[in-house]
Amino acid sequence: MSNYFDELETRSPQERERDLMARLPRLIAHAQTAPGWAGILHGVAAGDISSRTALAQLPVTRKSDLKALQQADAPFGGLTTTAPRRLARIAMSPGPIFDPEGRGADWWRYARPFHAAGIRGGDLIQNCFSYHFTPAAFMVEGGAFRLGCTVVPAGSGQTEMQVQAIAALRPDAYAGTPSFLKIIIEKAEEMGADIGSLQCAVVGAEALPPSLRSWLQQHGVARVLQTYGSADIGNIAYETMSRGEVNPGMVLDEELLLEIVRPGTGDPVAPGEVGEVVITSFNPDYPLVRFATGDLSAVLEGIAPCGRTNTRIRGWMGRADQTTKVRAMFVHPSQVAEITRRHPEIRRARLVVSGEMANDVMTLQCEVEEPDNGMLQEAIVASIRDITKLRGDVSLVAVGRLPNDGRVIEDARRYE
Repeated sequence: MSNYFDELETRSPQERERDLMARLPRLIAHAQTAPGWAGILHGVAAGDISSRTALAQLPVTRKSDLKALQQADAPFGGLTTTAPRRLARIAMSPGPIFDPEGRGADWWRYARPFHAAGIRGGDLIQNCFSYHFTPAAFMVEGGAFRLGCTVVPAGSGQTEMQVQAIAALRPDAYAGTPSFLKIIIEKAEEMGADIGSLQCAVVGAEALPPSLRSWLQQHGVARVLQTYGSADIGNIAYETMSRGEVNPGMVLDEELLLEIVRPGTGDPVAPGEVGEVVITSFNPDYPLVRFATGDLSAVLEGIAPCGRTNTRIRGWMGRADQTTKVRAMFVHPSQVAEITRRHPEIRRARLVVSGEMANDVMTLQCEVEEPDNGMLQEAIVASIRDITKLRGDVSLVAVGRLPNDGRVIEDARRYE
């Protein structure tokens, strides 16, 4: 059985680049049939966009722009080339931002990272990504079904039931956030349940610190590999293994064109320099042209030890903008602004995300005239949960105490 999903993974970098550049003009022309892209790419001659240099002259569309674009032209900002009611699903991410899913097999392209993790047809996967509004669980299902796997639609939460299902059904692999897998293992130990069938975990949606990967391996999950993806793009890059060890970096998906640009611009950085991840996606239903994810990363030199020849990136290295991810959910500066608007007593606010090893703590620091106002504190806590769908603490401080640096969200987490 091949170690590779298909022959695309091992073609020469030169062949891959020629193929991408040959497809690029057709992608631009196809995207321009959607009204949103027609406006963004107004005046662009698709046939002229056949090189990275030409591509770099096109405007960047940022993930942070999607909310405004979608409000102006619901539900997708005019960026889809398939009518909304001809899609398979419409998901909703916090913001809200609406995410389309077409009807093609493995639409999100997750079979490739699962295959790289050693998952094969006939395997049973416990899918612990959420099925509620967000598309993550369906990304897993698409890849699993493409490989011929069976899925336990476990979703998130209900830890005791998760343990009972694993003990009874004996799944081969787990898919979900790494922090939730840790919780499941701890609950299984508390219950005295045998969940040793889980030998593989494909994790994502939050950071995987080395300490947490080691902890999971020490508790029986031999292969722990992470994917990097988004609700707009699907699979972006994935980890691979050689001789039982996780290889450095993450291998780019075959259906994407990657640029690393200086944050806040569309200018490509020098090879190896950290910058913002910008993706051009050849998705027929939802083409994306120079789509800036808001994530920071950098390209690694050379070919992965596993033999896959596509570009490698260093993985997720933080956010280029102030939008951040807390317990697998994005939190936007606009949400902090909405909390502030609900409570006129707040002069300024700063959301600080702290913690370590996937234990996120979210605290909204608020400048107010009366820092000992307990009723106000409770009201703000309720607003945080209502607007972000996450639990958060509130710290009331005197006016003038917060730094005057324009930062609305501060990520103070430690990844060790």
